[in-house]
This record gives sequence, structure tokens and C-alpha cells, in this order.
Amino acid sequence: MGAAVSNWRLARAVSRLGQLGVVSGTALDLILARRLQDGDSGGHVRRALDHFPIHEMADRIWREYYIAGGKAERAPYKPVPTHSKNSSSETRELCVVANFVEVFLAREGHENPVGINYLEKVQLPHLPSIYGAMLAGVGYILMGAGVPLAVPGVLDRFANNEPATYLLQVTDAHDEDDRTMSFAPQEFMGRQLPQLARPRFLAIIASNTLATTMLKKADGKVDGFVIEGCTAGGHNAPPRGKLQLDERGEPIYGERDAVDIEKIRALGVPFWLAGGYGAPEKLAEALAEGATGVQVGTAFAFCEESGLKDRYKQRLLEKVRCGTARVLTDPVASPTRFPFKIAQLEGSLSEDEVYAARPRICDLGYLREAYRTPVGTIDYRCSAEPVTTYVAKGGKAENTVGKKCLCNALMANIDHPQVRNGRYIEMPLITSGNDLIGVAQFLKPGASSYAAADVVAKLMDSISSCTGLSEASPRLAERTSVT
Repeated sequence: MGAAVSNWRLARAVSRLGQLGVVSGTALDLILARRLQDGDSGGHVRRALDHFPIHEMADRIWREYYIAGGKAERAPYKPVPTHSKNSSSETRELCVVANFVEVFLAREGHENPVGINYLEKVQLPHLPSIYGAMLAGVGYILMGAGVPLAVPGVLDRFANNEPATYLLQVTDAHDEDDRTMSFAPQEFMGRQLPQLARPRFLAIIASNTLATTMLKKADGKVDGFVIEGCTAGGHNAPPRGKLQLDERGEPIYGERDAVDIEKIRALGVPFWLAGGYGAPEKLAEALAEGATGVQVGTAFAFCEESGLKDRYKQRLLEKVRCGTARVLTDPVASPTRFPFKIAQLEGSLSEDEVYAARPRICDLGYLREAYRTPVGTIDYRCSAEPVTTYVAKGGKAENTVGKKCLCNALMANIDHPQVRNGRYIEMPLITSGNDLIGVAQFLKPGASSYAAADVVAKLMDSISSCTGLSEASPRLAERTSVT
């Protein structure tokens, strides 16, 4: 769903309908800072900050970033500190508060659970992010794009306000290197805090092997799986074996990449199916397979409540209506080295000539790779940064070919683009699942938009006494559906 596409408005709308609303947890510190610099439209951030348990911390962030009436259109956003293994207290404060704000707003006005989705690849903010979400009472933590073995144990420790650690992946690390990140809630918050509810943990997986590994080796309880196929939006798991491309330049997936659902059922934990399940018949099919429900992202990404900029929504929905909507699985665009789904949109970074005109810069750093320097320290590089900079850090020039700055593009997607030198404005790069064309089913005759409620109603059509799962939603207590 991308950074803040599945935002608090969408998650709240879905959860209020009895499904599980899931907010994206990516780059929430940056998003909070930009919302404040845009004037906090509607006063929602201020309202959430007023409920944060440490008022001095919330007020520091307000003073640092809030601009009454919003910044000038051509003025740049004030930067936020980038994360590192030993991030500053200011960096962690912003992260804790931002995750609290997003979950608080998603939970406001109803009693149903809300979830938050993180990427294992984006490790540096994990600990303060998870703690901030738990402070706000998040009900579910979902995580994919890696093997999140340590997360269940982190949830156990944070529930008791105990210190937790996380081992940072560092390229070329030696066994004796210190790669441990830590976060001590009581010490960081500066006071005794009450016990927190431990959220349920759902691992997003794409193989039976990973499911088994999570259950055997995770540091704590895994409460379920989201089984995500290669047609899902965002990052996809790479195909097994040697990478082969079709005539469009997309990765070829085969039988080895399919998950054996019978073996998943035998594990005895709840699971949801994802990737191409955004239709009533697909929900029925998933339930017949023994799934608790389905996860749906694309249908919600283009609904009225999503954070995607309205102009981009309308342009892509027009393509859907005309039958010209296309999604490309780009094998090299993402610095993570995972294939990445890109909706083709004129004037966006999906066009090579548009991206070629962009100044090559990496100033947000969420997808940076940690690596060991020749002198034994940890530094960071990104294959989307200037080539000479990347190579000077020991990276290979061939790894930079075709790489795109997803971090800045995702901010443009949600109408928070950085402005450079008063002239260049960052362009969008919109992700979507392969079933983009299928969102036409949610448009009523003559309508140019649809709401989250239309998606839920359509998906639940002819399905009685059960619920489904979407990237904005699961309810694991009985049977479940996720959005």
C-alpha cells in the first residue's frame, strides 16, 4: 500500500466496518513532520499529540515542525534526521510519536482492532516504531520483506516495558562486530509506564519454508501468516532460482514459487491469502481453502479514503475505465533488490525519461543498506544515490543501473513531494497489484470514485457469517478478513 496510502483514515474506515484496518508503518516519522509543515489540516495530528503520554516529547516535535497555515508551495520541507544503528534521541522520539499518532487516529471513534505493517528490510526504525504503535494500542503487527524472527520477542518485551534488541543486517559483517540495536522503554520515556497489550503478530510470507522457519525459530509466538503471491502490489519476493525475464522485462515465476496451501493448513495457525484476492469469488475460494480470510491492498489504494493523491487516483481510475491500466513488475527499480510493482502513469517516475531528468540523490535513506567499512565501522549506502558516491562506499556500479528513489517518490504519491532549489518537485512512482483493472467492479454506474465501504460490501457479497482480510484490516478472534 506504500507509505501513508493505507493511512489512518483508510484503516479507521475499514476497521469500523468490522474488518481489520492496517496502516502502513513505513516512514511515519517523515510523514508526521511533513503533515505538520503543511499546517496539520483538520488539526488531527495536534489532537493525537494531546493524548501522547509524555506531553513534553509531543510538544517538542510540534515546536520543531509545525508551520501555521503550512509552508509556502515552493519552499522545501525541513529534513528529518536519518536513522542509524545508534540513532539520536530526537530521531527516536519522532519515530515513537509518529507511530503513536497514526495508530491513535486509526483507532479513534470505534472499539475494533487496528494493525500496522512494517518491512523487515527497513530495520533501523523498527524498535521505536513498534513501541510507539503499542503505546497507542495497536492490535496487530504485520511484517514481510524479509525474515522477521526477532519481532515476536520484541512484542513480548515491550508489553512489559522491558528493553528489547534487534540485530541489524550488515553486509560483510564479521562475527565479532556489534550489530545490536536496542531500545529501553522506561529509560527512554523517563518514567514508569503501565503494562501494554501485546499485539498479535502476522508474518507475511511467500514460501512454505519461511512459514516453517518462522514457527520453529521465531523469538516468540507467531499468531498467523499472510501468504502473499507474486501478483500483490509493492515489493514481491524474488523468484526462486536464476532470475529469468519475459518479453516485457518482468520476472518469471513458476511452480517452485507457489505456496502449498495444504502444508500451510497442516501447520495449524490462521492464515490469509493475498495477491489477486480482491473479489467476492476469490474470498470464497480462500475460505474454501481453509484461510481465515484475504488481504486486499489494490482495491483500497484507489478508494476515497486512501492517502494516494486524488489526481493520481483519478488518472489511474480513468485508465481502468478505459481498459488501458497496466502494472509492470520491475526487477531492478527498488534498492532492496526485491521486484517492485509499478503502475504505469504518464509524467511519473515509471517513465525512463522522467526519471532521467531527476537529480540523483538519496536524502531520506529508509532503504539504505548497512555495510561494514574497511576500518570496521558501520556505514550506509543506497544503490539509488549518486553512482560515484555509491561506488566510493564499496558498492558495485552495476548495482545502480535502473535503481529509482522510492523514498522520495512515495512522499510525492501522497502529496508531500520535496521541492529542490525552488524548481524541481519530486515525482510520484505508484505501486499497485496486478489486478488494478479489477477495481472497476467497485465503481457504480456513472461514478468516478468509490469508498472503502463499497469495497467491503462488494467483497462480502454472498458471503455470510464470515469476514475477510485486507491491507487496511484482520480480526483474528473469530474468522477474519484483512484490508
